[in-house]
Amino acid sequence: MPLRTLGLSILAALALVMSPVYAAASPTLLFDFENRKVLYAEDADRLWYPASLTKIMTAYVAFEAIKQGKLTLESKLVSSETAAKAPPSKIGLPIGAEISLELGLRSLIIKSANDIAIMIAEGVAGSEQAFIERMNATAQRLGMARTHFVNPNGLPVEGQVTTARDLAKLTMAVLNDFPEHAHYWATPYVRIGKARLRSHNSLLRTFDGADGVKTGFICDSGFNIVASATRAGRKLVAIVLGSASAKDRGIRAENLLDHGFLTLGWKQLLASQTLDSLPVSTKSSEIVSIRDEVTGWSCGNRTAARRRARLRRARLLSNKLNRVRKGPATAQATVPPTKAPVLPAVKN
Repeated sequence: MPLRTLGLSILAALALVMSPVYAAASPTLLFDFENRKVLYAEDADRLWYPASLTKIMTAYVAFEAIKQGKLTLESKLVSSETAAKAPPSKIGLPIGAEISLELGLRSLIIKSANDIAIMIAEGVAGSEQAFIERMNATAQRLGMARTHFVNPNGLPVEGQVTTARDLAKLTMAVLNDFPEHAHYWATPYVRIGKARLRSHNSLLRTFDGADGVKTGFICDSGFNIVASATRAGRKLVAIVLGSASAKDRGIRAENLLDHGFLTLGWKQLLASQTLDSLPVSTKSSEIVSIRDEVTGWSCGNRTAARRRARLRRARLLSNKLNRVRKGPATAQATVPPTKAPVLPAVKN
């Protein structure tokens, strides 16, 4: 490896360690899409609220129905009373209104419309409950051992959980099994009538090579993202769960992906773990609510939340630097692990 490239790789690793945004990490995973090699992992098996990342599975089940010939992209979805009552983010169709499945998928993936998720569930399986059963059966088939779905949109509900590792397996499956639909994940906006609705995935507008996948947010989970990017023919996927703000979520994902592309050469030589062989992370059965640290206006006092988040970042950065001085815990670790404080789960 040229000395300049090696130097950039080392600087990238140090920047990742020193970044105060990254120091606040909760479940995090970075992997190579081509060979499933894990380039970075932190609490990859900790239970977490998926929020709208649930819609990746909703889209997967819908794509499967299309592939099986049960529906086409021209099939009509009807807005039921249940769908019309769904809270935002939503398209807001009145009861009885129809749209095509193709436009529904765009709205689901790009706008993250909760009402459309219900319409797709009812259109594909006949009822929301039957669709949820398909979601869970599919999760088991894909090896998502710690994931359970209770609704198709990710709105707050008891028992709906996943992990960063399980989301990685789902992302691999949806992109590998349905490459003909990959453009949905990379599209930065959708038009509904005269309205132009922008994707919540800021990396599609700001990060070189970004080509998907999905964001999610509820107060208890914080801001989540599964982000993919391709450079020089290599695709990396970063999963970031539990950011305090949408801005932090984007920065953390960008830092991970930049780090991955800069260090990919020597990481491929040293990394021995894959999504399947990575050891189960500690405290994997714990689930936390980070509502008190989220800066979203709908989750409580914005100013107090920012202050708590700054204090938490400073505390975790201090702990991380202390660990760096003592040396890495294992030869494989790029960054010493940090653990989020365990808080009681709070229903949204």
